[in-house]
Amino acid sequence: MRGFEKHLDEFRRNGIAIAAISVDSQQESNKLCQSRGYTYPFLSDPHTEVIRSYGVLHPKGGENGGDIARPAEFFVDSAGIVRWVNLTDDIRIRARPERALDVILRRIGWQAKAPAPR
Repeated sequence: MRGFEKHLDEFRRNGIAIAAISVDSQQESNKLCQSRGYTYPFLSDPHTEVIRSYGVLHPKGGENGGDIARPAEFFVDSAGIVRWVNLTDDIRIRARPERALDVILRRIGWQAKAPAPR
């Protein structure tokens, strides 16, 4: 997540908005953002509705056997179509922002219509 923050301007210049989602409460997510300096939106999904709809629920994978989201990155276009998914079972393995940009811009051929909002 830190890597995406560091490359946030590059994503925005290409019309790509970054957002994170977790089972944490909005208060917990806000606290994390403040402590780590994240400036992109963190969405709270404590009932795992969105997490389930994307197929990334890790049942009982969290503290005290709570449900969490599996590590994943998605590129969803402005029409709501999932164009790219990077899914892993290991929380330590994440897509590097450079790879995500390469896939989105070159392999998928994304053409930004305008910079993403801040």
